[in-house]
Amino acid sequence: MNITVIGAGAWGTSLAISLASRHRTTLWGRDEGQMAGMRAERCNQRYLPDVPLPENLSLSSDFSAALAGAELLILAVPTAALRMMLQRISGYPACDVIWLCKGLERQTSLLPHQVAEQVLPPSFHRGVLSGPSFALEVAQGLPTALVLASKDEAFAQRAAQMLHHSRLRIYASNDVVGVEVGGAVKNVMAIAAGVSDGMHLGNNARAALITRGLAEISRLGMKLGGRAETLGGLSGAGDLILTCTGNLSRNRRVGLMLAEGRKIDEILDEIGHVAEGVYAVREVHGLAERLGVDMPICEAVYRVLYEHVPAHEMVDYLLNRTTSLEFGQ
Repeated sequence: MNITVIGAGAWGTSLAISLASRHRTTLWGRDEGQMAGMRAERCNQRYLPDVPLPENLSLSSDFSAALAGAELLILAVPTAALRMMLQRISGYPACDVIWLCKGLERQTSLLPHQVAEQVLPPSFHRGVLSGPSFALEVAQGLPTALVLASKDEAFAQRAAQMLHHSRLRIYASNDVVGVEVGGAVKNVMAIAAGVSDGMHLGNNARAALITRGLAEISRLGMKLGGRAETLGGLSGAGDLILTCTGNLSRNRRVGLMLAEGRKIDEILDEIGHVAEGVYAVREVHGLAERLGVDMPICEAVYRVLYEHVPAHEMVDYLLNRTTSLEFGQ
């Protein structure tokens, strides 16, 4: 089939590389200079400098040309750019659309599928692809398992089957809320895990944080209508474990540098990539307050980032909370 990946960052490039072995694939990027360099060098020097691009992968900065004949659009753009991109593609002939972003829209606290419901005409089949996946490993062809979720279960199954191959195992789901909540909130937990590791609190502390973080994700996800099994699956527990422990995690790197006492603006400038957890925590914190969902780890990360409370004070706050039943609030 004809697939166009919108967004030539690390994740968009890696997925385009992975899919080019089975499909006619085009990778679109907005920066003509970047795309010209990628065509000349057959690699994405900025994001994946050590991974060659397949010769059959088409590269374009012409939006209309990239969408011409596309049967499936994969949107590899940050959550902040999703609405604009959905509005842009809604003026083109209807096709299947999948987004990869993991977060909540700023100001509205909407999940990506809720943004799509406001923008895309019903004629566009749509869904989300999520799960434990570092872009570099996907680009290198290392085994990865993901979840493709859509309210249209037949579409989810059809799309999962089309994208699935021996190094990219894709499961179908109809629990869009569970998949998107897991993907959004795990980034917040990865910041907390980075703080824990940066303060050398040990493996025991990291394991406790991941487990209690999953409890917070599950409480919010189920409050919003997600299912427990989804939140304990690839897009919930799986993605959480990877992001909290892997050295390729940008959100974990944010936490490591916060533990050094560095300011968030300086940290983001040094990383040079979007760290979705920095923005998601503000929306998650507000959503949890409105819904009455207890999320102390998210609250701690929020206070460090937006109330400028020193990281070590928030660690003390979490460790000294009143004891309670493990499966209570």
